[in-house]
Amino acid sequence: MDRPLRIGTRGSPLALLQARMVADALRAAHGWDEAAVEIVPITTTGDVIQDRPLAEVGGKALWTKELDACLAEGRTDLSVHSMKDVETVRPALFAIAAMLERADTRDRLIGAESLDALPKGATVGTSSPRRAAQLLARRPDLETVPIRGNVQTRLAKIARGEVDATLLAAAGLERLGIAEGVPLALLPAPAQGAIGVEILAGREKLRELLLAIDHKPTHEAVMTERAFLAALGGDCHSAVAALARGGTLEGEILSADGSEIQAGEGAPEELAARLLAAASPALRAMFSR
Repeated sequence: MDRPLRIGTRGSPLALLQARMVADALRAAHGWDEAAVEIVPITTTGDVIQDRPLAEVGGKALWTKELDACLAEGRTDLSVHSMKDVETVRPALFAIAAMLERADTRDRLIGAESLDALPKGATVGTSSPRRAAQLLARRPDLETVPIRGNVQTRLAKIARGEVDATLLAAAGLERLGIAEGVPLALLPAPAQGAIGVEILAGREKLRELLLAIDHKPTHEAVMTERAFLAALGGDCHSAVAALARGGTLEGEILSADGSEIQAGEGAPEELAARLLAAASPALRAMFSR
């Protein structure tokens, strides 16, 4: 290329770090110098709106729409995403061209040594329907309250005592060099721990360049989990967990209060159909299939 490859990314510390990971991987794979790749921070609506859960104000598109606009208008060449924050159904204009090797898929509990160690009635900050439901399934006495902001902002809220505990993705904490928290044995959000690279679908030469950094096992696992989400027809209000590994897909759907869990293993479409068939009418109503 006769100009730097421009990487669009959110401007949070974690997003910028992930964009640098992609840039470094491309430089190493192709022997490029520092100037061959440029990182372009972009403020997204999801970064601006901090006082409400995403499900109330537009869902996961709040993380992607500004990045999409830059990509579509040619202001950037590729976008770097945390794959768990990318809508299940994407416009045909775009294509996920590569994923870096996946990191730890687990959640970490911040603020206590274990779920059992939390006092009765403790407040746990999370805006994730999946995390809230999984917590309440194990500790129905807990109170879950919305919490937004980047990793550092959420950790500061714990330090100030605004909530007793929170859950954060282990992958993000590790990438930021933060050792805080205790890993939990909860099935994660689909695509948790994976970094994806998206381009305009018609840019085949760029897609070929990105193949050099694509970690195929991660790519296949994440697409399997996203296929499960698509088959369920869930939205940002739906509590869904999934993890594909070793050729096996585990999935679960939960009621908002954690009182009902339908879980199993199987191929994406078959598993989605089976879990929905077993679900109560109230749980099934959380999905559009």
